[in-house]
Amino acid sequence: MINSNVIIQTHQLTKQYGQALALDHVDLSIPKGSIYGLVGNNGAGKTTLLKILLGQVFPTSGSFSLWEAQEETAWRRNRRRCGAIIEAPGFFPNMTAVQNLEYYRLQRGIPGKEKVSEKLKEVGLADAAHKKFRQMSLGMKQRLGLALALLGEPELLLLDEPINGLDPAGIIEIRSLLQKLNREKHITILISSHILAELENMATDYAFLSRGKVIQQLSAKRLHELCGTYLEIRVTEPERYTALLEKELHQRDYKVLPDGTIHISGQLEDVTPYSKLAVEQGIGLLALERREMQLEDYYMHLAEDAQRR
Repeated sequence: MINSNVIIQTHQLTKQYGQALALDHVDLSIPKGSIYGLVGNNGAGKTTLLKILLGQVFPTSGSFSLWEAQEETAWRRNRRRCGAIIEAPGFFPNMTAVQNLEYYRLQRGIPGKEKVSEKLKEVGLADAAHKKFRQMSLGMKQRLGLALALLGEPELLLLDEPINGLDPAGIIEIRSLLQKLNREKHITILISSHILAELENMATDYAFLSRGKVIQQLSAKRLHELCGTYLEIRVTEPERYTALLEKELHQRDYKVLPDGTIHISGQLEDVTPYSKLAVEQGIGLLALERREMQLEDYYMHLAEDAQRR
């Protein structure tokens, strides 16, 4: 059954190249109106997923829906509702921003010559309309690529590493622009990055990929809860202690690292029950410390756990 509040849904989506799995039985659900961050190291499968959704690559097995579409004819129709930057657009270096966009507008059969100036204004390039592409900064080139993706008035944007290589000011500019498009035009955005911090304060939802597998999906709110303050505990009997955590303190929001260190997530104002639990049960308490988890650290822990399985 198709959920009208979900734009993209994948089921066991798999792409194999020879013996290598670029995507490994991926299940994803992208809500309408979200800015969905797809996070993973290079080679995690992000670009392959976007290319499958755009029809540039065919899956080996599994299925996906694009809005209500679940077969080729309907996919082709609904892809007209998408804009994308997957690889660097082939802009002509000696042509201006206006000339480049007008070329693609005509090539794609998009009506309305005024669209070109509208989109340049929308992405903040109105003053650079007659600047040649080869004379543009990296940030301006990224904005021009976004203007091209917006030419057809898309409802969905698929963006592969659009802020890669930008300086901090450029990242903030692109981030603000995407947030504005999402807020004012209600465009759903699926954006990939290998640097989680680049998506911070922008994404509403996340999926973390590692070696072609989705290792976690969660909301931005939940991610920030997990990446806030946590309690780091080391005890002499970690297995018995975690069993008691669940039984006596009803605490299930924890993880045990390979060295036996226990991380308990959440807003833990009073840590006394955790030390008391160890003492009362005769378990040696080696360390108990409140720490702060950074977003990148959280992802790296997830990826390392996934690789050990």
